[in-house]
Amino acid sequence: MSILASMGGLIFGFDVGQISGFLAMNNFRQRFGEYDPVTGLYYFSNVRAGLIVGLLAIGNLFGALIAAPIANRFGRRRSISAWCIVFVIGVVIQISSNDEWYQIVVGRFIGGLGVGALSILVPLYVSESAPTHFRGTAVSFFQLLITLGILVANIINFGTEGIQSSASWRITMGISFLWPLILGFGMVFMHESPKYMFRQNRKAEAREVMCNYLGVSQNHSKVAKESREMEQKLNEEEAGGDRPWYEIFTGQRMAYRTLLGIALMSFQQLTGANFFFYYGTVIFSATGMDNPFVIQIILGTVNVVCTLPGLWMIEKFGRRPCLILGAAWMCMCFLVFASVGHFALDSQDPERTPKAGAAMIVFACLFIAAFASTWGPMVWGVTADLYPARYRAVCMSLAIGSNWSWVFMIAFFTPFVTTAIDYRYGYVFAACCAAAAVTVYFFVIEPKDRTMEEVDNMYVARVKPWQSSRWIAPVTDDGARAGSGTTANDSEAAADDSAAAKALEAPEPDGNMMTAAGNGEEEWESQAQYV
Repeated sequence: MSILASMGGLIFGFDVGQISGFLAMNNFRQRFGEYDPVTGLYYFSNVRAGLIVGLLAIGNLFGALIAAPIANRFGRRRSISAWCIVFVIGVVIQISSNDEWYQIVVGRFIGGLGVGALSILVPLYVSESAPTHFRGTAVSFFQLLITLGILVANIINFGTEGIQSSASWRITMGISFLWPLILGFGMVFMHESPKYMFRQNRKAEAREVMCNYLGVSQNHSKVAKESREMEQKLNEEEAGGDRPWYEIFTGQRMAYRTLLGIALMSFQQLTGANFFFYYGTVIFSATGMDNPFVIQIILGTVNVVCTLPGLWMIEKFGRRPCLILGAAWMCMCFLVFASVGHFALDSQDPERTPKAGAAMIVFACLFIAAFASTWGPMVWGVTADLYPARYRAVCMSLAIGSNWSWVFMIAFFTPFVTTAIDYRYGYVFAACCAAAAVTVYFFVIEPKDRTMEEVDNMYVARVKPWQSSRWIAPVTDDGARAGSGTTANDSEAAADDSAAAKALEAPEPDGNMMTAAGNGEEEWESQAQYV
C-alpha cells in the first residue's frame, strides 16, 4: 500500500531530475533557448530558465491548495487517480512542443497541479491507513520514491544527452507517462483510508481494512482501541457542529500547529537541497567537471542510498533527534561548500583549482546524505501527525503549499542570486538549516510510537517538546488513560500486542480538547507523567 501510493513521489522526483538535465542538452537549448549572435550559441536567460523550472512549483502550489476539499468530498483514493490524469495532460502539452518555450511552461504548470495535489494526498492517505508503529516509515516512502525518481531521470538523461535530436529530451519526458499510469490504475484496487471511511459512517468497512493492514482479526485489541478512539473523536466533532475553516487558526492550539507545519515544510526547501537537484548540472559544469551528468548520477545515488537508513532511523531514534542533527550537519556542509566555492575556486578557469572543485563535490554529497536520511523523508511524516482529523487535510494543504512556494522561489531566483553573489548563496541555506534545528528543538513534539489522536492531545496539553519523548498520559480515577476512554486492562493488552500508542485522546464535547473530568488544559498538563 505504502509503496504504490508513494509512486506520487516518483512522479515528482522524476520531473525534478529530468529538467536539470534538459537545461544542459543542446537540442533543448536550440528549441527553447535564446540565440547569442556574439558567440553563436543558444542559452537560457535567467528569466526563461527560472520560468521553465519554477512554473511546475506554481502549479504544485495551486494543486496543493485545492486538493484538500476535493479529497474530503470524494475520498483520498479516487482523488489520487484523478490527479494522475491531470499530470498526464501536462506531459502531453510539453512533449508535443516543437520550439515554443511558453508551451513547455504551460505544460509544466498543468503537470504541477497534479504533482502538488499528490504531494498532499499521498502522505494523507498513507498516514491515515498505516499502523501506528509503522506510520513514520510508511509516510517516508514518499520521499524515498522522490529520490528514486530523481536518480532514474538522471540515468536516462545521461544515456540520451548525446543524441543530437529532440529524442535527447523527449525519450525521458515520454517515460514520465509510466508513473502516473501505474499509480492511477493501481489505486483503483486499493482500499480507501480507514479514517476517511469512519468519518463517512462506513465503520464496518473501516474496521475490516484496519484488520487487513494490521494482519489481525476484528476482535483484536488494536482494532478495538483505534476504533474506539476514532468513534470518540467523531462524536466530539459532531457534538461541536460545523466549524468555519478559519478554526485552523482560532481553534485550541491550532494556530501554533498550523504555523509550525508551514515552517517545517518551508525549511525542507530552505535547507537548499533543490539548489543541487534543479541546477546541479549547471553548477558542476562551472567547477570544471568534464561531464556534469555523471556528478548528477552520483548525487542521485547518494540521495537514494542514504534515504534507506532514514526509514529505519525514524522509528528507531524518533523524529526530533534525527531532524536536529541532520540540520546541524547540513549547515556545516553548506558553510564549507560556500567558502570553498567563493574563496578557493577559480570561477574563470576552474581547471586551475581541481582540488577546490573536488572538495565542493564531496561536501555536496555529504549534504545530500544528511538531507536524504533526515529532512527529506521525515518532515512529511511529522507534518501529517501535527493536526487533528477535522483540520488535517486543510492544514496539510497550507503546509505543503508553503513548500511549493519556496520550491518556485528557489527555482526562479537561483540564477539571479548566483550571478550576483556566486557560491556565497550557500551561506543563506546554512543559516536556514541552523534555524530549522532550533525550530524542531523548541516546537516539535516527538510522535514516535504514538497514535495520531495522542499526538493531538499532547499539543493541546502543552507538553514541552524537549520532554515529549518521555511523556505519558495521566491515569484518571476510573483507571483509564486521560483522553482515551481506554481502560488499564485494554492498555495492558495493547502493550502485549505491540509497542504502539501509550496514551490516547481526551473527550472534546465543545470541539476543544478537555480532560476526561471536564477540567482545563492546565490541570491536564499538571497531571502529565514522564518516564
